[in-house]
Amino acid sequence: MSSSTVSVSAATPTQHAFHRKWEDIKASKTDINFVVMDYLISEGYPRAAEKFAKEANIQLPLEEESIQARVEIRGAIHAGDIDTAINKINDLNPQILDTDPALHFALLRLQLIELIRRCTASVTSDITPVLNFASSQLAPRAATNAAFLRDLELTMSLLIFLPSDKLEPQLNELLRPTLRREVASKVNEAILTSMGTRGEARMRQLVRLRLWAETKAREAGKDLPPTLDIGLEPEPSNAQANRNTDDDYMVS
Repeated sequence: MSSSTVSVSAATPTQHAFHRKWEDIKASKTDINFVVMDYLISEGYPRAAEKFAKEANIQLPLEEESIQARVEIRGAIHAGDIDTAINKINDLNPQILDTDPALHFALLRLQLIELIRRCTASVTSDITPVLNFASSQLAPRAATNAAFLRDLELTMSLLIFLPSDKLEPQLNELLRPTLRREVASKVNEAILTSMGTRGEARMRQLVRLRLWAETKAREAGKDLPPTLDIGLEPEPSNAQANRNTDDDYMVS
């Protein structure tokens, strides 16, 4: 009996044409480092920026005078200490909140939410501080702005349902850390804008532009891979540089 050997070769996956074009025009490491550094400085992550500069062997930009103040303000908002955050913003530039009623209202609403948390968690459940704060600080602003009024009414309804583990989604969103982070981001942008600098990190703009371009290309029927990575994966050394540094270091 004779035997024959059959050779089976596994198919080698071919690279999509888009990926080949991407490799031809891929951004330089210098450009990527510049965008990452701009993000760290703009968003207020001085320790991460310092470590990134060291690992990437690039010069750390001169730290503008507001960066430590912005870090402290962000930390206060994330911690729910809104009164401290407002005082620090006013110390830095009192015109910021005076010229941005929506931002000022958003901060005051966060402060109201914290008051409601404390009052509803108390055994006595004394809501007098909540009513006084709402009537003196938020009600006058809501009286002339329909959006402010809706937000105030929704926030005050927490008094009815707290404490509870089963809140409506709209009410639950008011208690999530996400709301604090959103307001903190807006505060950071407002501070940068007030200084005459770019209010938003270039990375955020580039990410939005890239997503917009992909959407338009798919709508036009262009030949693209099923999924596309965002393309911001760091070098291993740079990833290590930013590990365990400033809190909440992320692109969102």
